[in-house]
Amino acid sequence: MTTTPATRSPFAGAVEQVRAVAGKHAEQTDEKAEFPLAALGKLREQKLLGLLVPAGYGGLGGTVDDMIDAGIALGRADMSVAMIFTMHCQQVAALVRHAGPGLAGALLPRIAAEQLYLASVTTEAGKGGHLLSATSRLTAEPGWLDIDRTAPIVTGGLHADGFLITMRSPDAESDSSVSLVYADRDQLTVTPSGDWNPLGMRASHSTALHLTGRVPDHQVVGEHGAFRAIVLDTFGPLAHLGWSASWLGTATGALSRVLRTLRSPAGRKSADLESELLLTRLSRARQRLDTVHALLRHTAAAVRAADGGDALTRPSCQLLLNALKITASEECHRAVEDLVDAVGLRHGYLKDSPTGLERALRDLRSAPLNYSNDRLHLADGSLALLDPGVSYA
Repeated sequence: MTTTPATRSPFAGAVEQVRAVAGKHAEQTDEKAEFPLAALGKLREQKLLGLLVPAGYGGLGGTVDDMIDAGIALGRADMSVAMIFTMHCQQVAALVRHAGPGLAGALLPRIAAEQLYLASVTTEAGKGGHLLSATSRLTAEPGWLDIDRTAPIVTGGLHADGFLITMRSPDAESDSSVSLVYADRDQLTVTPSGDWNPLGMRASHSTALHLTGRVPDHQVVGEHGAFRAIVLDTFGPLAHLGWSASWLGTATGALSRVLRTLRSPAGRKSADLESELLLTRLSRARQRLDTVHALLRHTAAAVRAADGGDALTRPSCQLLLNALKITASEECHRAVEDLVDAVGLRHGYLKDSPTGLERALRDLRSAPLNYSNDRLHLADGSLALLDPGVSYA
């Protein structure tokens, strides 16, 4: 039987250059909880912040599969860099699919030419992470929108060139009427509050911000109150695909480093490579990652086939997207736990081990909390009741 080699992304070389820079600085940015400015600079140098900007606007014209490949590759070196990049791509995709002609025509060429880095402002105190509600209201004046918004977590917000911000619509009668608005950094006053000193994902520098300013009313993305449609079509799918790619890359890098350590001359002397317990734990870790990889690629194919159509709103597709996020967040973390047990204290628990398991384990602990798996399971229970025939996307 013959097999066809996997197609290499045309952007793999550029991504590899970013990965090398991210890996070089990962220990320092983690230790000091610093934003990975060197990696962001290399992303800009390689024009990768315009990956999902269509070629007609001057971008690279890449695909969601290219974003996934990049997320896996970057995650091998630094999960924070991978998450920063894939979340930026999510913001760009939302503009590509939903921005009006005026905003798209002005902003997308700038993202490609100026390599603007975009941050997402969706969190809000008091709403428990609920994406489809907002308490802060946009204030409308003739031709303008006034923004006054506090967010407890904004990944890379202090270094962003622009922001996509969720707020309650100006004429909203409930907190579920949510608008998405774009703002350039120079249109806002950005005030940080508090410190960023987390267990993992330290280089994401996801500090709390207070944003105030005024933007032209054409900078609403889509229609007022229509953020739910953007979530179903773009925000949700791109988040779950990008996050899962980042988590898979982190766990994959950890497994690769463990295997190389075990196969090294020193490793062969110190470890019993015929130990049934060691072999079983390596097998289990690899099984978990193969499972996540298969689910990731299948989900990406389903999203690609839907092409933004109504198929994405069907219970079977929503269940698949949520299953990807839940499964990837749990299994990637468990795979690294298997590896910690497999190699023991010296290479599984100490910060200075070349396996990097300690940082990978801390970073991946955030995955089930990044839009809570408990919340997704509650949604999936309701979605399952809407699909009594148990169909699959």
